[in-house]
Amino acid sequence: MEAYTSVGSRGHLRTFTSVGDTDADKSWRLSYEKRKSNGFDSQIDGGQEIPFHDGHDINNFNFDSVFRIDRQHSVDVRAGVLDGVNEEDLEKSGKLGATTNPDIIMDDYYLHVRFDGATSPDHFYHIQASYQNQRQRQRWTVSAPAAEINALLPTGFPPFPEDQGPFIADLNEDLEETRQEIEFQDTIIFSDQFKLVSGVGYRKDSFNSETFFNGKGDNYQSRVFANAEYSPFRWLTFNAGGNWERTTTTDEDYFSPRAAANFILNNNHALRFVFSRAVRTPDAFEQNPDWSYTPTNVQPPFEALDGQRIKVEDILDPTTSTYGQELEEEWITSREISYFGQFHLESALLSVEVRYFNDDFHDMISGVINEEEWYIANNVDLEQEGVELETSLEFSGTKLRATYAYLEQEGRYTGDPAALPVDKQERAVDLMGRLSARDSGSFAWIQDLPMGFMTSAAMYWTNEVRNTRFERADFRLARRVDRTNYSYMLALTIQHYLNPKPWISPDNRIEDQNQFFVEAGIRF
Repeated sequence: MEAYTSVGSRGHLRTFTSVGDTDADKSWRLSYEKRKSNGFDSQIDGGQEIPFHDGHDINNFNFDSVFRIDRQHSVDVRAGVLDGVNEEDLEKSGKLGATTNPDIIMDDYYLHVRFDGATSPDHFYHIQASYQNQRQRQRWTVSAPAAEINALLPTGFPPFPEDQGPFIADLNEDLEETRQEIEFQDTIIFSDQFKLVSGVGYRKDSFNSETFFNGKGDNYQSRVFANAEYSPFRWLTFNAGGNWERTTTTDEDYFSPRAAANFILNNNHALRFVFSRAVRTPDAFEQNPDWSYTPTNVQPPFEALDGQRIKVEDILDPTTSTYGQELEEEWITSREISYFGQFHLESALLSVEVRYFNDDFHDMISGVINEEEWYIANNVDLEQEGVELETSLEFSGTKLRATYAYLEQEGRYTGDPAALPVDKQERAVDLMGRLSARDSGSFAWIQDLPMGFMTSAAMYWTNEVRNTRFERADFRLARRVDRTNYSYMLALTIQHYLNPKPWISPDNRIEDQNQFFVEAGIRF
C-alpha cells in the first residue's frame, strides 16, 4: 500500500494512493490520483489586471493486473476512469458574448486487454484490444444585442426588433469521442543475428457532437507493420521496417518507412543513424466539419430561436474561408544521428548523449479555426534542425546533470497566393513554430546526506518562445526513513522564478516569484 500527498502555492494539490498484491499466478494494483490547481494568478484584459479562471480539478482511478495462465501465456487487464473540470475563462475562451465561464467537464474511461502467448522461446505473440471513451461537456450563457442576432439568423427567418433584447440563451460545445482498436503482433527470432516483428491493426474512431458534427460519425483505419533486425556483427545492428495504413478521412493509403543502423563501438560507446518518414492525416473536424450552435433556454422575446441551428459557415469571412474544402495528408521526413557514451573516471561515472536531427515537414495543415475565421489548408512547409545534449556525472552520493537543446526552424507559405492576404500567410507560417524554443537547458545537483536526507537544486531556462524567456530555480529538501514494515518521506520544494515576466502569453501571470510545496508519503 502506498499513499502520497503534495500541497502548495496557487491551490496546488496532488494526492495519490494505491493498493495491490502479487503472487505466483497474478498481480494487481488499484490506484487513485487527484490533481488540483488554481492556475495562474491573473490576466490582462483591456489594459487592466483581473483574476484568471484557468485552474483544474481532476480525479483518476486506474486498475492494472496480470494473470498468468502458464509459463507461456498470460492476460494483462487495465482499466481507468477520469472525471473532473478544466476551467475556462470567459474573457479568454468565451464565445459569442459569453457571460459565464465555459468550463469543460470531463468524463473519460478506458479498458485494455492483452493476451501474450508463445509457441517456443523463439516465437511469441500478443493480441490486444482497447476501448477508450472521452466525453466533454462545455456549456455557457450568452448575451447579445438584437442587431447582432439578426445578422446570424438563418435565411428566411424574420428579424427581431432591434429595440428589444438582449438575446440571452445557453450554448454548448459538447463532444464525445470513442476509439476502438485491436492489434495482433508476432515476433520470430530466426537466429542470434536475425529477428522479425510484424503485425496488423484495425481502429475505429467515433464522434458525437451536435455542435461540431450535427450528430454522429465514424472514421476507420487499418494498418500492417513490420520491422526486421539484423546483426551481421556483434558491433553492428541494422533495423528496417515500415507501416502501411489506410484511413477513411482521405480514402487513401500510405506507407511510412523507417531504417536505422546501430554501431556498438565498445561496451561504453554507441553510435546510431536513423531515417524515417511519417504521415498525419486530417482529423474528423478539420476534414468534415458541420459546425453550428443551437441555442437553448432562450429568454423572451427570442423564444423562436430555441432549437434553431446557427451555422458557423454562414458567419465566416467568405473572402478567406476554406470551410469544407478537402485536405490532404501531412508528411514528415526525419534524419537523426546520435551518440551515447560512458566514461569511467577514477571515482565517478560520466555519461554523455548527443543527438543531431534534421526534419522536413511538407504540406502541413496550418491556419486559424474559430467561429469568426476558418482558413486552414495544406499550405506550409517547415524545415528544422537542431542538437540535443544530455550529460550526467555521478559520484558516490552526488549526481550532476545538465541538458541543452538548440533548434532552428525555417517555414514558408506554399499555398495559393491569392487565397490569403500577406498578413494571414505570414500568420499561417508563424503558427507552426509558435511553441518552439530556439534554445533551452537545465542543470541539476542532487546530493545524498546523512540520516536519509537528500537535497537538490535545479535551474531551468528557455529562450525565444513567442519572444519570451523562462527562467526558474528549484530547491528541494527531502528525508526518507525506512523501517521494517514501512517507509515514509517528507519534502519541501521552493520554486523561484528568476524572470518575473509572463511566459508565452501575457496572461500567464504569477504574482509571487517564490512558490512553495510540501510533500509527504508513506509505503507499507
